[in-house]
Amino acid sequence: MPTDDIGKKIQSLNIPSTVKLVAVSKTKPLEMIEEAYQYGQRIFGENYIQDAVPKIQNASHLPDIQWHFIGHLQSNKAQLAAQYFNMVQSVDSMKLAQKLNTAAGEFQKTLSVLIEINIGEEPQKHGISYRSVQKLMDFIINCPHLKLLGFMCIPPYGEEPRPYFQKMQSLFLKYKDAYHLTELSMGMSSDFQEAIQFGATMVRVGTKIFGKRNK
Repeated sequence: MPTDDIGKKIQSLNIPSTVKLVAVSKTKPLEMIEEAYQYGQRIFGENYIQDAVPKIQNASHLPDIQWHFIGHLQSNKAQLAAQYFNMVQSVDSMKLAQKLNTAAGEFQKTLSVLIEINIGEEPQKHGISYRSVQKLMDFIINCPHLKLLGFMCIPPYGEEPRPYFQKMQSLFLKYKDAYHLTELSMGMSSDFQEAIQFGATMVRVGTKIFGKRNK
């Protein structure tokens, strides 16, 4: 499958240099990741542990590549996540944080994490309520093998995202100094430009780089 337009697609996003681009490579083959890497892309996002681990193992020839886990992480997969990923963006419980902390300790590493906020308070979605976030933050900062960097969110599908991004920006600014937060991960292919307007430091873009998701 020809991928010679990936570089042009990355460039056409016009993402400011102050914002990190997470290229969402879920379901995509290593060849496409290599293509994006050749154009300077370094951070890649994966949603499924079972699909990601073989890709990560086979990408060991790409120096300074970073892997972010961005999907829902079951606690029984925490060890694999801690072993293979540089960051987990979807921590939403003390149980998961504790499992990641223990696993990261076994691998003698410090794992960067973001707390996933269910900003739309949707019952069917993962993520913690913004009302409960401080308790989880306090737990994570006392985990010696985890480094809390900030928050992640996915606004409700089909709704205007700006009010949710604004709410996330307020939450981030509320805790930024006290908890030394640096990252606000929000915005995907359909709304990353709006997310940047509301202070996103990280955007997660897949379709606009790699095309539609493979089944």
